[in-house]
Amino acid sequence: LAATQPSTNWHLKENARDHHTSKFSSRELIVRRGQAFIVTFNGTEQPEQNLTFITETGPKPSKLAKTQATFGISSTVSKESWSAVLQSTSSNSVSISISSPPNAVIGRYKLSVQSTSSDGSSQESLGTFVLLFNPWSSGDDVFMPNKAECEEYVLEEFGIIFAGNKNHINSFGWNFGQFQGDILSICLSMLDRSLNYRQDPATDVSHRNDPKYLGRVLSAMVNANDDQGVLLGNWSGNYEGGKSPSSWTGSGEILQNWKKSGFKPVRYGQCWVFAAVLTTVLRCLGIPTRTITNFSSAHDADGNLRVDEFYDASGNHLDRAADSIWNFHVWNESWFSRSDLGPSYSGWQVLDATPQEESGGIYQCGPASRNAIKEGDVDLDYDCPFVFAEVNADCMYWNYDPATGKKTLIFSESTVIGQFISTKAVGRDDRVDVTSDYKYEEGSPKERDTFKKARKKLGLEDKFDPTAPTPQEIDQKPDISGKFKVAGPLEVGKDLNLILVLANLQSDAKTVHVNMTAWSTVYTRRPIHEIWKDSISVTLSPKEEKQFPIKILYTEYQQQLTTDNTIQVTALCHVEGGIQVLVQRDITLDNPAIDIQVLGEAKVNKEVDVEVVFTNPIDVEVTNCVLQVEGNDLLRGILEIDVPPLKASEKSSTKFKLIPFEAGPKHLLVHFSCDKFADIKTFKMVNVID
Repeated sequence: LAATQPSTNWHLKENARDHHTSKFSSRELIVRRGQAFIVTFNGTEQPEQNLTFITETGPKPSKLAKTQATFGISSTVSKESWSAVLQSTSSNSVSISISSPPNAVIGRYKLSVQSTSSDGSSQESLGTFVLLFNPWSSGDDVFMPNKAECEEYVLEEFGIIFAGNKNHINSFGWNFGQFQGDILSICLSMLDRSLNYRQDPATDVSHRNDPKYLGRVLSAMVNANDDQGVLLGNWSGNYEGGKSPSSWTGSGEILQNWKKSGFKPVRYGQCWVFAAVLTTVLRCLGIPTRTITNFSSAHDADGNLRVDEFYDASGNHLDRAADSIWNFHVWNESWFSRSDLGPSYSGWQVLDATPQEESGGIYQCGPASRNAIKEGDVDLDYDCPFVFAEVNADCMYWNYDPATGKKTLIFSESTVIGQFISTKAVGRDDRVDVTSDYKYEEGSPKERDTFKKARKKLGLEDKFDPTAPTPQEIDQKPDISGKFKVAGPLEVGKDLNLILVLANLQSDAKTVHVNMTAWSTVYTRRPIHEIWKDSISVTLSPKEEKQFPIKILYTEYQQQLTTDNTIQVTALCHVEGGIQVLVQRDITLDNPAIDIQVLGEAKVNKEVDVEVVFTNPIDVEVTNCVLQVEGNDLLRGILEIDVPPLKASEKSSTKFKLIPFEAGPKHLLVHFSCDKFADIKTFKMVNVID
């Protein structure tokens, strides 16, 4: 009897349909915890009551650690433990329904059956299956009652990420691709490469039932710091030796490259790439997750809820502070309950895989309860002070004299940080603003009270801070005001036209010496190259407003621009007999447009032509033109097409064929680059019919 190898029928199609795992392209059974699945096996001649089942996961399965379970056939499903209920028997096969508890450890399991008879007992392996989190099951920590949200935040493979700056929000598509190829296996091996697993494998595996544990571990594993994780960050503006962060269009290529290289960090990532890869991994494992973009995002390195920026007398933004204000920053929210904090802190949790500051000695961040951030409960686990500062810090702008080391406050602001916090809508390609879920209305008494409460909890109220400005400095009133207005298109390839508007607020004349600079920056507002400078002296009569046009030529900025297309323009105004006034603006330039047309009807397994059109908008030739196309269920992998050089104002049309293999709304992502324009991106929804 023991010699006959039981052949197992995993009922892949039916189980996958019931468990919302049909999108995985695996020959292995993939099911969700807290829910029954059917298995049929033959080769046993014993009565059913003599059968015992064993499930095991991890390197040292044990009942104590809940990584091993043994259970016989029972008449009802157990809510607390693994159980098996008989479905049907025939002369040589048995069908059983196996249920796991809603808090089971997730991962790859071995399933065995032991049969006992008067001759003794024999154990047979039935094979392996993978168990995932189950947001459709009310007993699960990740239970999400809204089914449309489950569809979007677990099953949707296409996303939209918001970027740009608070004056000019733009967006691009991303292919999360969590169900493609061997992504699930890569995600599971990521867990086995974490520092926690290396230090104590058995304990690490026993904690894999807990979404807050896995979220924190994976926020560390997606960056390369500490643990040879997936992506190496680079904010220098120079991306030699790797791919520029702006050039990726999906997570699949990054995760595949990580695996193919023998798990060497992939070069290079910036915040949205870290966040997009973490979205892929968490959705793959069944934890509802989305990307969040925060505009004017503070990086408060020293934990004082204040961000300091320094400028020299010429108006150059000095790269000398650990603190910074990013044009935007992208992080994640994952949905799960917080039994450690209490029900009012359950729901969306902030996780951030971008390596900014160490937490517990390594670069990881979260989960921080979004409700805790809104209420100023910054003493709660994990990393609430850092996330609270990202959306709430006060800003101080200083004039710094490198010769003497002396700094004087120019002005401070408390309403500029944390604006237009954005995510993709459920079931639509639109932006949703979630700022009010992170904080009370800016400037309202409740918002200032929450800020004070957070300062108090961090012990900042009573501590003398020698670096803080004096009340006299904070209360100084400027004699003039200034702003930069945009006076023309903000497009790469066109000259940049701005107007500096200065207004005298006083009833006596003022003489002002203005030093102006423009620098190319990365999206974190780190200055990279000086583009332009100028200075003017003006006299403003009482209450007078004057306008000064500024023109920065394309030929001046073209060589200096980073792939983020960002320029910071600054005017430092020295008012005779008064305090200095800083006027600045961050400009994000748009790339030229690229157009996709699907020529005809997209049908499953039928060829359809797609045309991509690009017109060179500048008066010089562009070369090294490459088109990259990807899209789940429309084509396998990434299609790369070399496009011939384009003369000034020339239009190019590139055609290729698709053979869609799945019906429904699908997204085609297109990425075009050439020597003069990096990373032009667009996407198109393609409705595929059967």
